[in-house]
Amino acid sequence: MSKHVFFVTCPKGVEYLLADELSTFGLGLVRNAPAGAWVEGDLEAGYRACLWSRLANRVVLHIAEVAATSADELYDGVVHLDWQQHIPVGGSFRVNFIGENEAIRNTQFGAQRVKDGIVDRFTRSGGKRPAVEAKAPDVTISARLHRGRLALGIDISGHSLHQRGYRTEQGLAPLKENLAAALLMRAGWPEIAAEGGDFADPMCGSGTLVIEAAMMALDIAPGRRQERFGFEKWLGHQPETWLALRQEAEKRAYEGKQGKVPGFQGFDQDARVISTARNNARRAGLEDLIEFEARPVQAFALADDRAATGLILVNPPYGERLSERQALAGLYESLGEAVKKAASGWRLGVFTGAPEFGKSIGLRSFKQYKLFNGKLPAKLLLFTIDEASVRTPREPTAPGEVLPRIANEERAAMLRNRLKKNRKAIGQWARRQQISCYRIYDADMPEYALAIDIYEGRVHVQEYAAPKSVDERSARERLAEALAVIPDALGIERDQMVCKQRQRQAGTSQYEKQDVSGEFFQVQEHGCTLKVNLKDYLDTGLFLDHRPVRRWIQQNAHGKRFLNLFCYTGAATVHAVAGGASRSLSLDLSNTYVSWARDNLALNHADPRRHSVEQEDCLAWLAAKPAPDQVYDLIFMDPPTFSNSARMAGVLDIQKDHGKLIRQAMARLSSDGLLIFSNNFRRFRLEEALLSEFEVEEVSRSTLDKDFQRNTRIHRCWHIRHSA
Repeated sequence: MSKHVFFVTCPKGVEYLLADELSTFGLGLVRNAPAGAWVEGDLEAGYRACLWSRLANRVVLHIAEVAATSADELYDGVVHLDWQQHIPVGGSFRVNFIGENEAIRNTQFGAQRVKDGIVDRFTRSGGKRPAVEAKAPDVTISARLHRGRLALGIDISGHSLHQRGYRTEQGLAPLKENLAAALLMRAGWPEIAAEGGDFADPMCGSGTLVIEAAMMALDIAPGRRQERFGFEKWLGHQPETWLALRQEAEKRAYEGKQGKVPGFQGFDQDARVISTARNNARRAGLEDLIEFEARPVQAFALADDRAATGLILVNPPYGERLSERQALAGLYESLGEAVKKAASGWRLGVFTGAPEFGKSIGLRSFKQYKLFNGKLPAKLLLFTIDEASVRTPREPTAPGEVLPRIANEERAAMLRNRLKKNRKAIGQWARRQQISCYRIYDADMPEYALAIDIYEGRVHVQEYAAPKSVDERSARERLAEALAVIPDALGIERDQMVCKQRQRQAGTSQYEKQDVSGEFFQVQEHGCTLKVNLKDYLDTGLFLDHRPVRRWIQQNAHGKRFLNLFCYTGAATVHAVAGGASRSLSLDLSNTYVSWARDNLALNHADPRRHSVEQEDCLAWLAAKPAPDQVYDLIFMDPPTFSNSARMAGVLDIQKDHGKLIRQAMARLSSDGLLIFSNNFRRFRLEEALLSEFEVEEVSRSTLDKDFQRNTRIHRCWHIRHSA
């Protein structure tokens, strides 16, 4: 048989599953496409896809591609094709047109030009004009416009293949049959069924998931009950080939019921949709094999003779079906309690457009798939129902702690959309720059005053303290919404997110522990390994806004003596060492951060004999007379805005004291050396006298990467040299 090219469409997000399925029919992949796949094979394989594909929407036999940069060019391309070999004399056709461009701005106009070309092809050669029939044509022409090219084909399916013929009645918000089949495949149902497992859906609605599961397990062709396909009056049709395939499908359907048949159960609290589900199962020929019962999810129970293993797959409501979205957490919690009680050892799949409520199930998911229910983004969450997967619901452990909850869905959707937009734009930039720790959101929306940072897949959320003009209850409500939205919008598990409330700090409070988790992990920055902790301290151990400063130090430290004052966790020193600094000294008052800095240097194999970290009061150390060996070529000084630690020689107020600090640091700088001075006091003003004493250049703009350009006052930075 000759080879043909087919374009097979499917729901968005199912493309790769579809390609795998089509390969089993003898159709080789040519290329993937959004919501479909281009494949090639013989006509029998195309027929098999129409009859057996559980995932496809339409199967289009490709016949030509023509130029279509204008309406006339499109017409010329269509009229020159030999349509007489496809449409019968005196027959009928319709055109399904998809796509637009500058010349063809609506699908109705595009379809009309294709129709004109086809009809004129017949009349020009003296043939009888074919009729245009919208409802039941002999042949359906597929026309897909992309940019300046029009792909033309015969829709051999003739209708959307998700319509199996058994579902003439529907419940609320029904799943399409091919999406239900995709969920079953992703959930591993074919393998579970082959191992003797059973199936149940505790919120079955009109029964689509249960019926598709039964058809799949019993090897029943999804197109078996279709009365007509789009190729049957097409002039290229091969009736003998098609008859053989239909006979094969009948034989397989009979044989599928002869062995051990899995148990199939569907439950719903609405007795009316249970009646609909029974009618649908009867039309599918499965009424004797599926047990449907009106029962709320809280009373979910499996048959007494259930298999030791099986799949529970459910599509619970996620917003559109409930007037009170807040009730969803309770519904998901009830689902979790019911399945843990009734189905230990089974697998649970939950398909939801509100994955933030998945945690309420009380199990830890081992796999998640992103899919779409129509145009609505959704996720399939998979769980193993056993003790090892149990997640203890997290309760507030301290006064004022906020748990995720959406009170205003429209407002929360705005934050979700902004985070997804930022994730795409900033995330792509970060990947190109090989940056794994970056800020993705910084109070972009006044309703959500948060700073959100990514640390190699983990998320650190800092809530800015609300001004007094904002009601405390409203602020807590919005924080709860953000905590519900962030994991889904950024594609993480909720336990990978840490939230802190950021207040103005004084004295040593910036060093005080916020938690005692001890959860340190390592991240990479420009080839350096750095230790961070998202939970235990107000800050994480890595100031992300200073990333460009650290990189500059790394690029300019070769052979230089480096001094890091108020060194924090020593990240700048690590970069100096990586850049080839000949020796370094890092000073900080905090024992915690001195130890942390030493760990960072050790992680990067710095020689402690040449690169030392000391606990020192930087104010006292600078005020002392420098020793002969205390001369440096490159100094980095990033003091806190204010500090009044009892261990310090005095009180530090950066606006008041910076002139003295800079002059003291410059006394330790070599004649051709450089002091990098930085601070994050928003109202800071550099002392004018310094401009006449030294060469001073503000470099703040060049020290802000893309992720901090929305907040250009996050810090200010100067390069200071001795005057020539």
